[in-house]
Amino acid sequence: MVNSPYARFNIGVLEPAGSFRSLGMGGTSVSFRDNTSIYFNNPASYTSIDTNSFIFDFGIDYSINKLANGETRFTSDDMNFDHLLLGFPLGKNIGVAAGLVPLSNGYYKLAETISQGDPGYDPVTGEYSSNHLGEGSFINFFAGAGIKFLRHFSAGANMTILFGQIRRTNRITFSDYESVFHYNRSENLRIGGVNFDYGLQVALPVNKNYFINAGISLTSGKRYKSDYEDFSYLFSAFNTADTLSYFTGGDQKAYIPGTLRAGFSLGRKDKMTASFDYITTKWSKAEILGAEGYLADTRSLHFGIEFIPEKYSIYDYFRRIEYRAGAHIEDNYVIINNEQIKGYGFTAGLGIPVRRSLSKANIFFDYTVRSGSFDNNLHRENYFTLGVSLNLHDYWFLKRRYD
Repeated sequence: MVNSPYARFNIGVLEPAGSFRSLGMGGTSVSFRDNTSIYFNNPASYTSIDTNSFIFDFGIDYSINKLANGETRFTSDDMNFDHLLLGFPLGKNIGVAAGLVPLSNGYYKLAETISQGDPGYDPVTGEYSSNHLGEGSFINFFAGAGIKFLRHFSAGANMTILFGQIRRTNRITFSDYESVFHYNRSENLRIGGVNFDYGLQVALPVNKNYFINAGISLTSGKRYKSDYEDFSYLFSAFNTADTLSYFTGGDQKAYIPGTLRAGFSLGRKDKMTASFDYITTKWSKAEILGAEGYLADTRSLHFGIEFIPEKYSIYDYFRRIEYRAGAHIEDNYVIINNEQIKGYGFTAGLGIPVRRSLSKANIFFDYTVRSGSFDNNLHRENYFTLGVSLNLHDYWFLKRRYD
């Protein structure tokens, strides 16, 4: 399990969204058009899928998080499912796609023991241990379609089903276990519902060897069905308990604000691509029970580049490998002690082709820093992620001329 104290707030740590090709290019994807990949951040891109072809993409990642607060350090790691995607055309100018992608994760585990002689020791309170545990995540299932019109334009929409829950537990136990009451607080947040994404792309005419693409997409703000429970009580070693408070959200719905994405890419076909994306979400407008006071607006910039020495080389396999790099800088949606968490990162990636096929293995590496000031009792996270996906491309409904 990768532990991040920032997962204690809101709906957890937001996951980067994109195929591993886009994540290797700094997270850019809004303007991408590729006949072998699925870019669900802009459903207008589905029209770039070849006629009679089928795309299947499955990815996992391994992450290491190194925490530091100026005095102590801690490291955790974990391997997780990242995405499952599939796409195919319905006709010459219509493409469809569907998949499962993570929205956020709420995993963390924090523990502290205060003994006599420690800086935080109080003789009135005595020795005690505090444990804070979070688990769960939120996931999006999407299904969408794109249609091409007026030769250079494409538009699309996704229907997205959000589901999942996060459970948090905070427990304090005293060393004199049998003589005193101990404290426990548990929170349980569930959110679910249907939303829509909309996208538009334009492939500007240049010539047959070069391209300029621009794209914009919007995830609309949505009120989701939500269940929330907050239960605090005292307990003893003799199975007695005393309720301190119990709160339930009842029929109150969670509001998650819309996200606006805009980007462009340019380059030489089958040779080089440079890309830029801008993404913003007004998280301060969100209404999530248990998250009051911890939400801030986000803005992020993403940059990427890809180079292919010779995509269709017959004699040199290594010249067909796709080389990628990128960077991103963002304001995190978590605000603590009136300070918004900041982040930045660098990425790299490879597209390794399968012989005699358009299929490939995509590998990406991301180094991200999330931090607040030590003077404000915040900490720094150095987040290392390695992801591997298998991108399978095949042709359907083709009549073989020879067996």
